[in-house]
Amino acid sequence: MGKENKNYEIDRISFEMGMINCFVEMVANGVKKLALSPPITPEDYDIICSLSENIVTGFGINSYLEKSLLVTDLQTEDFTKGKWSILYYDKDEVLDKYFEMKKKKQILQDSGKYDKKARQNLSAQFMRLLSYPEEKINKILAREKPESPYMLEL
Repeated sequence: MGKENKNYEIDRISFEMGMINCFVEMVANGVKKLALSPPITPEDYDIICSLSENIVTGFGINSYLEKSLLVTDLQTEDFTKGKWSILYYDKDEVLDKYFEMKKKKQILQDSGKYDKKARQNLSAQFMRLLSYPEEKINKILAREKPESPYMLEL
């Protein structure tokens, strides 16, 4: 019995909700300490907000709307510029660690000490909070400059 090839259109919001569901499930099951939604426009957040909260409630974890995501060597600044991210986490201490990293970065920048080494240390801490394996962290930090993660364009 052969399968028919059909072209299905996938809208961006549905695709992003699938990503969110997957990341929330990973947090709920202890695979990730912290997960991030794809970068979303404020207008799209109005659509996504209640859907995201339904998923979070269903899995019994927490979320936080971040309007200025911590920029590290994990991604370029342009990747999230003008966009918001929803942070997904199970334990409050994970969100606390995230805010500590943001504060640390600001202190280092204000004191003129946010050099390459400090940036890479902070980047590694952030990726560990996102539960990246050390091998992947080292590979990302070895790049000449930050790159944005691949996102399917719809």
